[in-house]
Amino acid sequence: MNVYLDIDGVLLANDLNPANHVHKFLQTINQKAEKVYWLTTHCQGDSLTAVKRLSLVFEPKTLELIKNYKPTTWETAKTRAIDIKEPFLWFDDNLFHEERITLEKHGLLDNWIEVNLTKYENHLLKFITDFPIPVQGL
Repeated sequence: MNVYLDIDGVLLANDLNPANHVHKFLQTINQKAEKVYWLTTHCQGDSLTAVKRLSLVFEPKTLELIKNYKPTTWETAKTRAIDIKEPFLWFDDNLFHEERITLEKHGLLDNWIEVNLTKYENHLLKFITDFPIPVQGL
């Protein structure tokens, strides 16, 4: 399974603070995923920009967990960077209309895992204790 990660609102609660339980969440991701990809505006083809962004707030041991994540490149819709032929989960706090339509068209909407740190400050804990399983699309 591939995992796609957003940064703001998923790994970061805000510009100055990591999300609660982020270290354990990333450990879980690394155990469950075959490959992990950045799917964020902070990484357009270069993983180093994402790591630099997170280095401002993450501890070194947490940065170590993300050093091998792969970059993506996309325009307009993040779903354009997702390989829908492979099982995947996509952790993000926001889903745009075009992205929703694409996922629904392929029967993959349940593979978008909404993270809402504003409403649930410990939301990542849910995914540590009950990790989702990707659905297979059409």
